[in-house]
Amino acid sequence: MTEQQLYEIWCEKAKEDASIIKELEEIKGDKDAIYERFYKNLEFGTGGMRGEMGAGTNRMNIYTVSKIAQAMAEHINSITKEGSAVICYDSRNNSTLFAKRTASVLAANGVKTYIFEELAPTPVLSYAVRYLKCNAGAMITASHNPAKYNGFKAYGADGCQLGLEESQHIMDIIDTLDIFSSVKCGEFEHFRKNGMIEYVKRDLFDAYYKCVLDCMVNKDAIRNADLSVIYTPLNGAGNKPVREALAMAGVKELRVVPEQEAPDGNFPTTPFPNPEFRESFECAIKLAEKRPADILLATDPDSDRVGAAVKSHDDYVLLNGDEMGIIMLDYILKNRPAGLKKPVCVKTIVTSRMTDKVAQKYGCEVIDVLTGFKFIGEQIALLESKGDDDRYVLGFEESYGYLPGTYVRDKDAVAAALLLAEIAAVLKKDGRTLADYMDELYKEYGYYTKLLINKYFEGSKGMAQMKEIMDDLRNNPPANINGTDVVSVSDYLTGKCTEGANVTKLTLPKSDVLAYRLADGADVIIRPSGTEPKIKVYIISVSADKETSREEAQKLGDYMNNLLAKEH
Repeated sequence: MTEQQLYEIWCEKAKEDASIIKELEEIKGDKDAIYERFYKNLEFGTGGMRGEMGAGTNRMNIYTVSKIAQAMAEHINSITKEGSAVICYDSRNNSTLFAKRTASVLAANGVKTYIFEELAPTPVLSYAVRYLKCNAGAMITASHNPAKYNGFKAYGADGCQLGLEESQHIMDIIDTLDIFSSVKCGEFEHFRKNGMIEYVKRDLFDAYYKCVLDCMVNKDAIRNADLSVIYTPLNGAGNKPVREALAMAGVKELRVVPEQEAPDGNFPTTPFPNPEFRESFECAIKLAEKRPADILLATDPDSDRVGAAVKSHDDYVLLNGDEMGIIMLDYILKNRPAGLKKPVCVKTIVTSRMTDKVAQKYGCEVIDVLTGFKFIGEQIALLESKGDDDRYVLGFEESYGYLPGTYVRDKDAVAAALLLAEIAAVLKKDGRTLADYMDELYKEYGYYTKLLINKYFEGSKGMAQMKEIMDDLRNNPPANINGTDVVSVSDYLTGKCTEGANVTKLTLPKSDVLAYRLADGADVIIRPSGTEPKIKVYIISVSADKETSREEAQKLGDYMNNLLAKEH
């Protein structure tokens, strides 16, 4: 079926949402606009589904969401006759609408459905799946993407985002469904009245907060310190939970950035609501300039990622994702009671190897996994199955995601924000900050500089360009990068590591990732994003001094930028 034919079907049948009707009318006769909206179905994978909101099969709307909800319902019903699911959502435009539609479709298919009465963080959804003993869960969010995006994160009974087998089953069901005629639905309030849809009760939050507070190493550290915190939820779901957790821990002075406090899916003060970017901290820094704070914290819209900034000389400096994780790991291991089982840290393959250096000092095992926090969640479940979950001390990824406990199976910015505040409180007594702590670790282990390059490829042509670039790099691996020899190439799609004439098998699942180890110890890792139209390049350089490390990282970054520009 052509894009024009699909467009005409939508004009005939998509009569429920006024905004969709209007958009379809506006693009009438515009071949390019019609093509972009209908040339493919918005893809569902192990991370769920994410895309721009709007009309068409390649957009997030009530129809594409309903189709996934129908497939999820049929997947649950194939497992059990008395299935249940829990639905959560953040502050994004249409999140409440998509959440209620998902609940209504599930209920219409006989799946008992719990839904949050107001927005809540992604980690709370992960916690809720297991707390309520559900077969599945869904989080309506596009995480840290710009305002035009929304998404559907799908979770299994273990509280992890769906694995390959479950995702494939749902994808197979999706392929059999017609977006208009195959979906069962009904009125949300009707299902509320007959008990098929039920709001999540307060006791879940109470249990969740207890788990978060249990992640603290020293529960009196904040209470006994005169700690000043500025926090921004970036108009997202972290506002209440982060504030409640910090208050429970004893933070005496907590200021919330007023412009970014209330839920707002337009994110008016920051087009990219991502705590990785300094722009997201600008309002917090301005507030700190009026009255200083010991630590500035920011969480993304679904509050699974956290960033931190602290005063250094005359400015506030942001710690990067690796640095915060390494600080947490060192602090936890340094203060862990003696006599416990050998600790375990789980990190992603794109996370700094400095983690291994810190872990080695304390006799901590490091497990490397692919990018995607579900792989960290799987390792927690494996430890749990062996009765070794008490060995787990931290899981983290360089993209600002951390989990210091085993109570959920996804990254948790609420617990991570609390742990960072605790460390800041301990350091304050000695007149130090998180930046000082990191400098001390660099002096001990060497200076590791992380540089992340994002190359965007919008639209249908962009997806083809991304594939072409990855194929070319895979088929023609570089012998050197910026003049430094490549000593090993790990191709996680073919499952092979090539080092000179030696070829060894990689044990991790297949993934479209290429990793180059250079002769000077630097790493260059390339992969397409699983949620955004971009290629990500991770560069990690290491040297005995900070300036050399930064210079080498920048040179490698410039080289890779030029290489990707030439490729397309």
